[in-house]
Amino acid sequence: MTETLRANEMGRPLERLDGHVKVTGEAVYAYEQPVTDPLYLHPVQSTIARGRITTFDASAAEAVEGVVAVLTHENAPRLAADDDKELWVLQDDRVHYRGQFIGVVVAESLEIARYAADLVRVEYDRWPHDVELRADRDDLYAPDVVNAGKETDTDSGDVDEALAHAPVVIDHTYTTPMEHNNPMEPHACIAIWDAENGGGLTLYDSTQGVYVVRRKLAPVLGLEPERIRVVSPHVGGGFGSKGTPHAHNVLACLAARVVGGRPVKLAVTRQQMFAVVGYRTPTIQRVRLGAGTDGRLVALAHDAIEQTSRINEFAEQSTTVSRMMYAAADRHTSHRLAALDVPPPFWMRAPGVFPGMYAAEVAMDELALACGLDPIELRVRNEPGTDPETGKPFSSRRLVECLREGARLFGWERRDPEPGTRLHDGWLEGTGVAAATYPRELMPGNHALIRYGSDGCYQVCIAAADIGTGTWTALTQIAADALEVPAKVIRLEIGDTDLPQATVAGGSSGLSSWGSAVVGAARAFRDRHGPRPEPGAEATGTVPDNPAAEKVALHSFGAQFAEVRVSADTGEVRVRRMLGVFSVGRVINARTARSQLIGGMTMGLSAALYEQSVVDPRFGHVIDHDLATYHIAANADVQDVDAVWLDEVDPFAGPMGARGIGEIGIVGAPAAIVNAVHHATGVRVRDLPVTPDKLVGRTGPDSRTAA
Repeated sequence: MTETLRANEMGRPLERLDGHVKVTGEAVYAYEQPVTDPLYLHPVQSTIARGRITTFDASAAEAVEGVVAVLTHENAPRLAADDDKELWVLQDDRVHYRGQFIGVVVAESLEIARYAADLVRVEYDRWPHDVELRADRDDLYAPDVVNAGKETDTDSGDVDEALAHAPVVIDHTYTTPMEHNNPMEPHACIAIWDAENGGGLTLYDSTQGVYVVRRKLAPVLGLEPERIRVVSPHVGGGFGSKGTPHAHNVLACLAARVVGGRPVKLAVTRQQMFAVVGYRTPTIQRVRLGAGTDGRLVALAHDAIEQTSRINEFAEQSTTVSRMMYAAADRHTSHRLAALDVPPPFWMRAPGVFPGMYAAEVAMDELALACGLDPIELRVRNEPGTDPETGKPFSSRRLVECLREGARLFGWERRDPEPGTRLHDGWLEGTGVAAATYPRELMPGNHALIRYGSDGCYQVCIAAADIGTGTWTALTQIAADALEVPAKVIRLEIGDTDLPQATVAGGSSGLSSWGSAVVGAARAFRDRHGPRPEPGAEATGTVPDNPAAEKVALHSFGAQFAEVRVSADTGEVRVRRMLGVFSVGRVINARTARSQLIGGMTMGLSAALYEQSVVDPRFGHVIDHDLATYHIAANADVQDVDAVWLDEVDPFAGPMGARGIGEIGIVGAPAAIVNAVHHATGVRVRDLPVTPDKLVGRTGPDSRTAA
C-alpha cells in the first residue's frame, strides 16, 4: 500500500474553477481558437456503402468564387503510414462504408465550402455491401484480444455439464443497439502547417488526450512527434469518442499542408458525427445461469456477438464483467465479431462494461424471480470472497453495503413481491435494482512539473484534459493537498503537448493517473525545496510506485435503484426515481463527483428508454442521424436522480486513495430500469431500448410473456 494524502483540500465541494469562463463564454474551445486569416473545410462523403470511385467531378465546385482548393484521392498529399485504415483518407478510390470522407473543399468561408461541396458530382462502381449483425452468421470470428487488452475467451470447469444438472437455469439472449456519443461540442479542429520551420504542425483539437493525438497522427503524416503541437484547454464532452484522432483530423492536416501556412478550420456537423467519429457497437449476448434452489450460482456462461468494421477492428470487452462479478465454480465467457461494411466502432462511456452488465444484471433479476428470492438477497448470496477471475483479494468490495444502504434510502422494504400488481390511475408501478462495477485503471506514462513563482503561487503543469468532468478544479485540489497549501495559490496548466506528458481521459483513469503524477511531483518538490521555496524552484515527478496494487483486485462497485411508472394503455415508461450508491474510494471533489455520477445515471436512463441508431440495410447509413430523430433523455425525462457514496479511502489505489468515477454511474442503470419495468408490468424486455411498442397491449397483472 502507498501512503495516502491527508484530507485537506480533497473531498471539499470546491466550485468549478472554470465555471465562470464557461458560463460567460470566455472559455476557448477548439474551433474558437484565435487564428489569423483562416480557411474553412467541408468534407465530401460517400453515398454508397462499398465500391470504387470512378468519377470525381469537382469542376463546378472549383469555379465557385472563394474556393481555394478541392482535394480528392487523385491530388491529396500522400500519407506515410496506413496502419490505421480509419486515418488513411483520400489515398485511393475505395469506399469502405457509407459516409466515408472521399474529398474536401477548402474555401474562404464555411458557407462557401459547404455550398461548393454540394456541387461535387461523384460516380461509383457499386459493390454488394453487408451491414447487418446477426447471431446466425457463418463468418463470426474470435478477435485476438478485446478492448483494454482482455482475453477474448475464458473457461473454468465444465459449464455445459453444470448447467445440465442445475436445479434452476436461466438461458436468454439480450441485445443492445448501436449508440452514438453525441457530446455537446461536436468534433472540431484547426490545423496550421508551418512549412518554413521543417514542416511543423499545430493542431487545436477537441480531444480527450493531446498526446494520444500527436502519437497517432505523427506516423500517418510522416512527422516526428516533436514536430506536432496539440492544444486543447477546454473540451465540450467526449464520452470516449474523442479518445483518439479520427479521419477529420487528417483531412484538416492535409488541407493545411496544401494551402501554404493558412489555418484550416473544420467542425464536424452533427449529421456527420453519425458516420465518422465512432459509436457503441451493437451486441447480441446470450447469458446462461445455473443455480441451486437457494439461488447460489453453480454455473455462469456469457457469450457476446458484436460488430466491427472491415477496415479497423475494435472489439468491446462485453463479457469480462461476468468473469469477476459473482462466484460460480464453472464459468465461460466469449466474444465473437462480425466484420461489416460499416464505420469503425470505438469507445463510448463504459465500453464493454455497460452492455455486458446490462445483460448480466437483467439475467440475475430473472434468476431471482425463478428462485423466489428478493433480487438484493440473490446478489448477497453470490458475493465472492476473492476475485473469481484472478483469485486475488479485492482491495475493497463493498457491494453488499451499497445494496443495503441503497435499499434503506430507497424504501425497498415497501416493494410488492409479485410483478405487475400495482396499478394507480392507469399507471403500473414497479421498482428494480442492479449492481454496478468498473475496474480501477492507473495508466503509466504521466509526468508533472511544479514551479514556484515570485507571486507566491505554484505553477502545476501536466497535459491532462478537461472534457467537462472537472479536471481544472479537482487537479488543483490534489496539487494543493500534496503541497499543503491553499487551492487559491495553485495555477494549473493542462491541455497542451508543450506540457509534461499525460494519458487520455478515459477508462475512469484520468484524474487518478494525472493526480498521482502531480502527487509525485509535489513530493519531489517538497523534498528538494522544503516548505519555503525560492522563486524559480521546480521539480518534476511521475506516478509513485505502488507494488502492493499488483497483489489485489481493484474495482469500484455500486447499486442502482429505479422506480418506474408504465402506462397500461400506451406502454409509455416514466422513471420517477433513481438512486445510486457507490463505493469508489476517496472522492476528490464532492460537487463534481456527484455531477459525474448523476450524469452517468442519466445517460443510462437515456440508453434504457430512448437511444438507438437505426441502420438502413439497403444503403448502409444511420437513418436517425441528428438530434431531432436520435432521441436522448431531456430534462422532463429525468425527474428525481440522486447519487451517494460510501466514505472510504482505498490505499491500494494510489496516493489519493481514489478509484475513478467517470463511468460507473452508467453501469447498471439501464438494467435497474428494465428490471423495474418488469416488476411494474410482468413483461420482460430483453432488447434495449424499452420503447412503448414492446409493452403496449401486454401490460398488466396477467402478462408474463417475455418481449
